Amino acid sequence: MKKTNPLIRWIMLAMMLGIAVGYACHLAAPDAAAAKEIARYFNVVTDIFLRMIKMVVAPLVFATLVAGIASMGDAKSVGRVGVKALGWFVSASLVSLALGLVFVNLLQPGSALGLPLPDAGAATNLKTSALNLSDFVTQVFPTSIAQAMSTNAILQILVFSLFFGFAIAALPRDATATTVRFIDELVTIMLKLTDFVMKFAPLGVFAAIASVITVQGVGVLLTYGKFIGGFYLGLVVLWLVMAGAGGLFLGRRPMLRLLRLLREPLLIAFSTASSESAYPKMMEQLRAFGVKDRISSFVLPLGYSFNLDGSMMYQAFAAIFVAQAYGIQMSLTAQITMMLVLMVSSKGIAGVPRASLVVVAAVLPMFGLPEAGLLLILGIDQFLDMGRTATNVVGNGIATAVVSKWEGDLLPAGATDEQGVLEQAPVLQGSVA
Repeated sequence: MKKTNPLIRWIMLAMMLGIAVGYACHLAAPDAAAAKEIARYFNVVTDIFLRMIKMVVAPLVFATLVAGIASMGDAKSVGRVGVKALGWFVSASLVSLALGLVFVNLLQPGSALGLPLPDAGAATNLKTSALNLSDFVTQVFPTSIAQAMSTNAILQILVFSLFFGFAIAALPRDATATTVRFIDELVTIMLKLTDFVMKFAPLGVFAAIASVITVQGVGVLLTYGKFIGGFYLGLVVLWLVMAGAGGLFLGRRPMLRLLRLLREPLLIAFSTASSESAYPKMMEQLRAFGVKDRISSFVLPLGYSFNLDGSMMYQAFAAIFVAQAYGIQMSLTAQITMMLVLMVSSKGIAGVPRASLVVVAAVLPMFGLPEAGLLLILGIDQFLDMGRTATNVVGNGIATAVVSKWEGDLLPAGATDEQGVLEQAPVLQGSVA
């Protein structure tokens, strides 16, 4: 029987220690200002870890995507894979929004909250002015690839990589052999660099959890228990739906094996509330499952911008929660319309800080709802962000595997391809799974 990767145990231990140490610091702090000052020291460790992850993500996305397109050889293959991936992404988004709408209306977390509501004109300090269609479409295309890489603008990097990869594929192989070999070697180097960075994952996880608990305390979980519980219940059902849908295409046993492989990136994403931190390990684990690099290097970056299943459910919960908290009645038609607007507005903004909150705050005024209602959940957003981020990661992993199956490129366990050994290859101790 295959042993659990030690990194999983270390991450789980780090999460528990983070809760314990954070709670002790919260009790020891004489006031809120002191608690925030203590949390700053934990944030130093978290910020360092996330910075190391971010320095890996941009070149890894570029290298893997270009290598994937170059290996496909023609634009027709890329288009076919892209259409299949986007079809899955849109379907998953609609299911996520529908489930969120059902659960938030059944549980009514805002109607009986009993908390004093902020003034309807209060500001949330969330930047929403940039969320319009013209700016979004314009900003998809980078003015400088160096700037896009420096800011980890995944969608802009994806666009440049597509053009770069198509240019390589359009030229004779002997004219691009050196560049293709360099890109392939760059992928290998970046994956090894990721192995080094991920050895620090338990420290980053510990610091992230300890910081939140130090400031908020564990009591915040009880105060908003109904909202948090309802949201996570919805995520559980969404996970079951995603796993069931994936199982229809992959088979029951392969689906279970995929979920086992996704444990480490899931834990990393959950504990750090950062999809970027899980990206390198996702690539590695999808390869271990049998997904060829040419598929995962194209579908996964696309999913990071367009397939945000957990964020979709969160937006449904947050938007209707605000209406319930203010006692504003919304018809089913209005709710469905708002969900569709949220789905369109959220595509491609994964790189925006607190993206889901930004989208909800921008859309609420369109339906006569005070955006200041989001102030009610800003205090617990970190805990909600952990769940929605982990769900985004799992959803992208399942989507990539299913698209690979549709393309007939899913290799059996233990098989190899030109990229190297898959499932049976020894995994470096401490690497991201």
